[in-house]
Amino acid sequence: MAQKKSRSTHGRLKSAGVGTDKERYVLKLYVTGATARSLRAISNVKVICEQYLKGRYHLEVVDIYRRPAVARRDQIVAVPTLVKQLPVPVRLLVGDLSRTEQVLQGLGLVAHPS
Repeated sequence: MAQKKSRSTHGRLKSAGVGTDKERYVLKLYVTGATARSLRAISNVKVICEQYLKGRYHLEVVDIYRRPAVARRDQIVAVPTLVKQLPVPVRLLVGDLSRTEQVLQGLGLVAHPS
Protein backbone atom coordinates (compact mmCIF):
# COMPACT_ATOMS: atom_id res chain seq x y z
CA MET A 1 0.00 0.00 0.00
CA ALA A 2 1.41 3.39 -0.98
CA GLN A 3 2.06 5.87 1.77
CA LYS A 4 0.35 9.22 1.46
CA LYS A 5 2.83 12.06 1.46
CA SER A 6 1.92 14.97 3.65
CA ARG A 7 2.75 18.52 2.69
CA SER A 8 3.70 21.05 5.27
CA THR A 9 1.71 24.23 5.71
CA HIS A 10 4.75 26.13 4.48
CA GLY A 11 4.80 23.99 1.32
CA ARG A 12 1.12 24.66 0.69
CA LEU A 13 1.69 28.39 1.17
CA LYS A 14 4.48 28.37 -1.40
CA SER A 15 2.38 26.42 -3.89
CA ALA A 16 -0.52 28.83 -3.35
CA GLY A 17 1.73 31.73 -4.31
CA VAL A 18 1.96 33.16 -0.81
CA GLY A 19 5.19 34.96 -0.10
CA THR A 20 5.38 36.54 -3.53
CA ASP A 21 2.40 38.75 -2.77
CA LYS A 22 3.11 41.97 -0.89
CA GLU A 23 -0.45 42.74 0.20
CA ARG A 24 -0.73 44.43 3.60
CA TYR A 25 -3.01 42.78 6.12
CA VAL A 26 -5.00 44.90 8.55
CA LEU A 27 -6.24 42.80 11.47
CA LYS A 28 -8.21 43.60 14.59
CA LEU A 29 -8.42 41.13 17.48
CA TYR A 30 -11.20 41.61 20.03
CA VAL A 31 -10.53 40.08 23.46
CA THR A 32 -11.97 40.21 26.99
CA GLY A 33 -9.30 41.42 29.37
CA ALA A 34 -6.36 39.25 30.42
CA THR A 35 -8.21 35.92 30.51
CA ALA A 36 -6.35 32.74 29.58
CA ARG A 37 -8.37 32.43 26.36
CA SER A 38 -7.67 36.05 25.38
CA LEU A 39 -3.95 35.75 26.08
CA ARG A 40 -3.81 32.50 24.09
CA ALA A 41 -5.55 34.16 21.14
CA ILE A 42 -3.17 37.13 21.23
CA SER A 43 -0.14 34.84 21.36
CA ASN A 44 -1.45 32.58 18.58
CA VAL A 45 -2.26 35.42 16.18
CA LYS A 46 1.11 37.09 16.79
CA VAL A 47 2.97 33.84 16.06
CA ILE A 48 0.97 33.29 12.87
CA CYS A 49 1.49 36.88 11.72
CA GLU A 50 5.21 36.82 12.38
CA GLN A 51 5.61 33.48 10.64
CA TYR A 52 3.42 34.06 7.57
CA LEU A 53 2.97 37.86 7.24
CA LYS A 54 6.20 39.26 8.67
CA GLY A 55 6.57 42.93 7.80
CA ARG A 56 3.24 43.20 6.01
CA TYR A 57 0.57 43.30 8.70
CA HIS A 58 -0.91 45.68 11.24
CA LEU A 59 -2.56 44.09 14.28
CA GLU A 60 -4.73 46.04 16.70
CA VAL A 61 -5.85 44.32 19.90
CA VAL A 62 -9.11 45.67 21.33
CA ASP A 63 -10.06 44.82 24.92
CA ILE A 64 -13.84 45.03 24.92
CA TYR A 65 -13.86 45.55 28.70
CA ARG A 66 -11.92 48.79 28.22
CA ARG A 67 -13.56 49.80 24.92
CA PRO A 68 -17.10 48.36 24.84
CA ALA A 69 -18.32 51.04 22.42
CA VAL A 70 -15.90 49.76 19.76
CA ALA A 71 -17.24 46.21 20.10
CA ARG A 72 -20.84 47.49 19.85
CA ARG A 73 -20.01 49.65 16.83
CA ASP A 74 -18.26 46.75 15.08
CA GLN A 75 -21.07 44.34 16.08
CA ILE A 76 -18.80 41.87 17.86
CA VAL A 77 -20.92 39.26 19.64
CA ALA A 78 -18.29 36.63 20.54
CA VAL A 79 -14.71 36.88 21.71
CA PRO A 80 -11.95 36.33 20.95
CA THR A 81 -12.71 37.43 17.39
CA LEU A 82 -10.13 38.24 14.75
CA VAL A 83 -11.33 40.53 11.96
CA LYS A 84 -9.36 40.65 8.72
CA GLN A 85 -10.20 44.10 7.40
CA LEU A 86 -7.72 44.14 4.52
CA PRO A 87 -7.23 42.73 2.00
CA VAL A 88 -10.88 42.34 1.16
CA PRO A 89 -13.11 40.44 1.63
CA VAL A 90 -13.56 41.12 5.33
CA ARG A 91 -13.48 37.91 7.34
CA LEU A 92 -14.20 37.09 11.00
CA LEU A 93 -12.53 34.23 12.85
CA VAL A 94 -13.86 33.33 16.29
CA GLY A 95 -11.95 31.39 18.94
CA ASP A 96 -8.47 31.21 20.40
CA LEU A 97 -6.91 30.86 16.93
CA SER A 98 -5.01 27.73 17.93
CA ARG A 99 -5.83 25.85 14.71
CA THR A 100 -3.23 27.42 12.44
CA GLU A 101 -4.47 25.79 9.24
CA GLN A 102 -7.99 27.19 9.76
CA VAL A 103 -6.64 30.64 10.60
CA LEU A 104 -4.52 30.63 7.43
CA GLN A 105 -7.58 29.62 5.41
CA GLY A 106 -9.63 32.36 7.07
CA LEU A 107 -6.97 34.91 6.22
CA GLY A 108 -6.96 33.71 2.63
CA LEU A 109 -3.37 32.49 2.80
CA VAL A 110 -4.14 28.92 1.73
CA ALA A 111 -6.89 27.52 -0.43
CA HIS A 112 -9.87 25.91 1.26
CA PRO A 113 -9.85 22.13 0.88
CA SER A 114 -12.19 20.89 -1.81
